[in-house]
Amino acid sequence: MTVLDDARELRPDLARLRRDLHADPEIGLHLPRTQEKILAALDGLGLEVTLGEALTSVTAVVRASKPAPTSTPAAPILLRADLDALPLTEATGLDFASRTPGAAHACGHDLHAAMLVGAARLLAARRDRLPGDVILMFQPGEEGHDGARLMLEEGLLDAAGTRPAAAYALHASSSSPLGRFGTRSGPALAASGTVEVVFRGSGGHGAWPHAARDPIPALGAAIGALQTMVTRRFDALEPVLVSVGRVSAGTAPNIVPDTAHLAATLRAFSDDAHRRLAAEIERVVHGIAAAHGVEAEVVHSEGYPVTVNAPDAADFVADTCAEVFGAERHAAAERPALVSDDIGRVLAEVPGAMVSIGARPRDLDAERAAPNHSPLAVFDDTVLADGAALLAELALRSPRKNSEGRPLI
Repeated sequence: MTVLDDARELRPDLARLRRDLHADPEIGLHLPRTQEKILAALDGLGLEVTLGEALTSVTAVVRASKPAPTSTPAAPILLRADLDALPLTEATGLDFASRTPGAAHACGHDLHAAMLVGAARLLAARRDRLPGDVILMFQPGEEGHDGARLMLEEGLLDAAGTRPAAAYALHASSSSPLGRFGTRSGPALAASGTVEVVFRGSGGHGAWPHAARDPIPALGAAIGALQTMVTRRFDALEPVLVSVGRVSAGTAPNIVPDTAHLAATLRAFSDDAHRRLAAEIERVVHGIAAAHGVEAEVVHSEGYPVTVNAPDAADFVADTCAEVFGAERHAAAERPALVSDDIGRVLAEVPGAMVSIGARPRDLDAERAAPNHSPLAVFDDTVLADGAALLAELALRSPRKNSEGRPLI
């Protein structure tokens, strides 16, 4: 039987695991119930398992059962799945919907976890075909908590004794055609960050605003000016984004407040553009504050770096998809996406690729399908077998290098 045939045999078990994870979501870096479920699903496979200390991660190594065909061992391949849910309340009405108010798997991480468990089972049964070891990275804290950075700091890349030759991750999309894989060479996902701005004036009575220093007009001017700044300070062909997502000021209609706040997310596809974006925001905000007679405090928070797919890795994914599933099942992405992911931290250390997989239910067209991060997002778990098979095939087929960096022939 082929890897794909075996993966399809596993699909009922993987669907049960996915739905169990979906119904019991956890947020952030500490996911004890999720970790327990992953460990139970990997039990009996003979893996070398390491648990995280700063987070409830699971790192498992599948050892190849035969020596590499050279005097030096083949480098491992790393496969990653994220585990954490989002802080929102699910509204899908599914019979396995989240039982936890304020937490939901609306980004497909439950699918990712089940796919990697499936890949672990497929690879454990094929140790004699593995050209080298495989590191399985089950990561909490992708949704803004930088779990990948913590796993790297705790020695993820040394889990098998040799640094990986390549790393791959799958990400499900609730709005993309069912079973369609996609990847691209070069920048694939944006760098992200946040900016918090506080305008400080002096409060007073709403009937006498001239006797106060009102920060609210400065806040309103800044929202529009930041959008204009993007279009006038950056090349139109260089994607840069500022989205103001939170504003707050005041306690009553007849009170001029002392402060007004805004928070925005920033996105760019190069480190240089990201740095310039932060500098331009500082310039605009302080200029507006001065014009309105108030002060401004600007605090930037680093998010995730650009996710860059290595050209050879992206080509290898496309070729593997074509050979395993047929050429029509893979489509090269024409442009990068403005979402971000901390897999970029791993791919900054190890060449590899982030791959998308469509999981839109067959009975939903593109117009009606809710996107990832929506409380209405629905994923078709019939893709679990295909995702597990692709991850396993990438590990089985991946060109590897020895510990000295020479390709294995």
